[in-house]
Amino acid sequence: MSNPIFLALDVPQLEPAKALLSKVKAHIGGVKLGLEFFCAHGAHGMHEIAHFGLPIFLDLKFHDIPNTVAKAMQAIHVHEPAIVTVHASGGRAMMEDAKAAAAEGCKVVAVTMLTSLDTADLAATGVYGSAETQVMRLAELAHEAGLDGIVCSGQEVGMVRKAWKDGFFVVPGLRPAGLANGGGTGDQKRVVTPRQARDNGASVLVIGRPISRAEDPEAAARAIEATL
Repeated sequence: MSNPIFLALDVPQLEPAKALLSKVKAHIGGVKLGLEFFCAHGAHGMHEIAHFGLPIFLDLKFHDIPNTVAKAMQAIHVHEPAIVTVHASGGRAMMEDAKAAAAEGCKVVAVTMLTSLDTADLAATGVYGSAETQVMRLAELAHEAGLDGIVCSGQEVGMVRKAWKDGFFVVPGLRPAGLANGGGTGDQKRVVTPRQARDNGASVLVIGRPISRAEDPEAAARAIEATL
């Protein structure tokens, strides 16, 4: 896509979300709607955002038994999302059923390891080995399940792309230069800049707070777009 930036529009009120999108729509390529937005605004909110004419990435991270995930995937057909997420840790059968139930043209991508986690967090959940090892393990499983791609941090996307050359890679947890090296990273732990992620092979760059919480969101979005 010509502009890989998807704005993470995870704000609790609909009118401010629409106002923000109006300001930055010329400098982004799509909109990511996550759990906060969907739980607050549901189908009505999605319908309102669809009026802007941008592709919608519905980031609900489905993770349940295969039948339940397949039914959920069918239920969102009406919203016509361009991208939908499931958790790779749900297993191969769940991912296969999710892809089979997805609408034609909708990319189904598997979340490998949240960008708020690091190797120590993995160990605390009983998963041992590096973040890179875990991401690659789950990426291989998603590929075998027939998914379109994965969600991973910019630190792993280059490694995965080498093994999955035609994959579709969504990279969140991005911070512009100056914020990616220890300052302003918030709850993100494995961060890179948007330019680095793109150079490493990202298909979609999910960017939220560096735009939505900027003093001038339009200028922030324009500045990030200019680095690409």
